Amino acid sequence: MISAPALNALLNSSSAIFLTAGYVQIRRRRIASHRVCMFLALFCSAAFLASYLIYHARAGILHFAGQGWIRPVYFTLLTTHTLLAVIILPLAIVTLSRALTQKFDRHRRIARWTLPIWLYVSVTGVIVYLLLYRLYAPPLA
Repeated sequence: MISAPALNALLNSSSAIFLTAGYVQIRRRRIASHRVCMFLALFCSAAFLASYLIYHARAGILHFAGQGWIRPVYFTLLTTHTLLAVIILPLAIVTLSRALTQKFDRHRRIARWTLPIWLYVSVTGVIVYLLLYRLYAPPLA
């Protein structure tokens, strides 16, 4: 059975893959495929958020066990990831609403900001998981 943190990393990586595929599809003017990819990215991100909140409500916080140079790297990554994760939620909602209301010029303008931030949050979520739960996991008691 997959752990909740591993599921969260899988959902984040899936979101990044769908975002990238959606970008490729819109550049090729494949609007229907772009729409599907972006909805799948949104679904993965929403599922991640629900899973993350449920897991941390039950399990609490795991403290980073890494020492030395990796600590400031980890906390810088975690801080930027967290701040941008807060920003991406309203950005994604506005971007989606502009597409659904067919305000494509306005959608395009905000999507230029939304996509790289959303990709950063998705990819750094996976990196945080790897650092926290795989590479520098605290020893089992």
